Amino acid sequence: RTGSSPEDREKAAVSRYQRGSPKPSAAQKVKDAGKDFTYLIVVLIGLGVTGGLLYVVFQELFSSKSPNKIYGKAFDKVRSHPEVIGAFGEPISCYGETTRRGRRQHLSHLEYLKDGLKHMRLKFYIEGSEPGLKGTVHSESKEVKNLKTARYGPPFDHVVLMVTLEGRRWLCDVGFGTPGSWEPLSLETSGPQEQGHRVYRIRKP
Repeated sequence: RTGSSPEDREKAAVSRYQRGSPKPSAAQKVKDAGKDFTYLIVVLIGLGVTGGLLYVVFQELFSSKSPNKIYGKAFDKVRSHPEVIGAFGEPISCYGETTRRGRRQHLSHLEYLKDGLKHMRLKFYIEGSEPGLKGTVHSESKEVKNLKTARYGPPFDHVVLMVTLEGRRWLCDVGFGTPGSWEPLSLETSGPQEQGHRVYRIRKP
């Protein structure tokens, strides 16, 4: 006849104890159950922390308003700009701030509110094939109002894209579809700057 007897089931229930040890008391059973419950809480906390980290990574890498996304768009504009290519040479590479361990991975950015809209400032560095030549790129973006939904965000559009080269600041691009200059405008010049049939003047606040 197959099947286990009540005695066998009782032996299996107390198999964690050594032979000859007394049968676990009610207090011991409660203590063991408490340990199991504690382990369950630890596992749930671990899963919660892991889920939170995954959410942060997803927001950072895939959100349209994350610093990395805006950084990628700003770099695409910089590396394809004819004047930047002419000054630095190709290919153009970019990197963020240098960490204490010497790694160039930290992206310097600042988020703030202005006129009820979210703004973001980025700062990164570029290098090209020209030896010893480095540039600093400053990008400022803000939320764009969706004309269909009459709501703001979440996409960002850049307001200004500035490159610092050999101590001089140059305005390379402005956003929101406004007509831009054919060549970078010097931010160190207060007088008019002619480009083709257009004349530009930088007005400082």
